Amino acid sequence: MISIRRARPADAPAIGEIHAAVWRSSYAGILPDAYLAALSPARLAGFYQRAILDRREGHAVFVAVAGGADAPERGVASTVVGFASGGRARRAGLAEGEVETLYLLEDWRERGAGRRLMRAMGAHLRAVGCRSAMLWVLRANPTRWFYQHIGGREAAREMIRVGGQPVEQAAFVWDPIESLLSATAPAGER
Repeated sequence: MISIRRARPADAPAIGEIHAAVWRSSYAGILPDAYLAALSPARLAGFYQRAILDRREGHAVFVAVAGGADAPERGVASTVVGFASGGRARRAGLAEGEVETLYLLEDWRERGAGRRLMRAMGAHLRAVGCRSAMLWVLRANPTRWFYQHIGGREAAREMIRVGGQPVEQAAFVWDPIESLLSATAPAGER
């Protein structure tokens, strides 16, 4: 069973590990090997711990937990297997809200957790007053099809530098935000 909940400060080390693992698997051959090898789960954990504690209006981090949210009470181990973060868009123009990250460990993909994390972020963004949502993804990312599958419309492209290398990224937009919520709703609600 996979549950989605708001991240807690104690989740930061797992989130840092997931970020590094997902980048190493998703961007192998796309970004420089030395850059990927140098990713520090501990440094990333510090970044995400600050993000979890961030009290900016509208910012949130959600985690996907295998074993269920009540696993410790049932005496079952629970493991963070993915996460999403976001808030009000970091720059104006494409949408009011932004999903800044969505990362799932490879073994936990195609089980509905990504869809549920996107739904949690969409519901959160709508609750803080955002009428549209967007995210940036590297165009060479092999999982970018997921955003199209859940109704994202490619709205912009730009070149950025990652690890000293120029790469193209694409922005996917859901406007109105209800299009994201309906695309990520459980099958019985669509």
